[in-house]
Amino acid sequence: MTTVLIDYESGNLHSAEKALSRMAAEVEAGAVKVTSRAEDVARASRIVLPGDGAFPACREALFAIDGMAEALEEAVIGRGVPFLGICVGMQMLATRGLEYRPTPGLGWIPGEVVKIAPADPALKVPHMGWNDLVIDTAHPVLEGIETGDHAYFVHSYHFVVENAAHRLAHCDYGGEITAIVGRDNIIGTQFHPEKSQKPGLRLIANFLRWRP
Repeated sequence: MTTVLIDYESGNLHSAEKALSRMAAEVEAGAVKVTSRAEDVARASRIVLPGDGAFPACREALFAIDGMAEALEEAVIGRGVPFLGICVGMQMLATRGLEYRPTPGLGWIPGEVVKIAPADPALKVPHMGWNDLVIDTAHPVLEGIETGDHAYFVHSYHFVVENAAHRLAHCDYGGEITAIVGRDNIIGTQFHPEKSQKPGLRLIANFLRWRP
């Protein structure tokens, strides 16, 4: 069993790889492999898509890898391989992103990625630092994680889902900000679980054990 962490030159993968490898060893979930090869994604038991930076640049870099878009679609949608998107990797699950220009996403969870607009003008954008999670919908990947647990966020845009059932958790930042989305074999976190201490490591462990 192999969990693949996709490397498409979008952000530092070191902390994500370290957290995934640590928890994979603890829950006996097999190997963790960092790769930019579509063939590795096609054979993966689980797939993790990270992402830092602007939505259009991340989307372009991912789709520039020969065969990657097709391998992801076939694995995640075709075969139901468990998938975790982190930060912009989660945002790319949307129908489209509106950062700089309208850019199509993977379209696996309907909705749009729009700029954060806090009701309180004293709140700065980007939304950066620790914030409390509010759990909206129970999910196996959230087992042991409760409302009030802290997670680490760094982002200026957030995912507004079309179907409220796809929002599993949110946080408050001058209004509700989507923190976790999910459907079927797909889950995504706006925050960085690898930087979110105990709750983040628990989510990673749950994902590695998850059998949708």
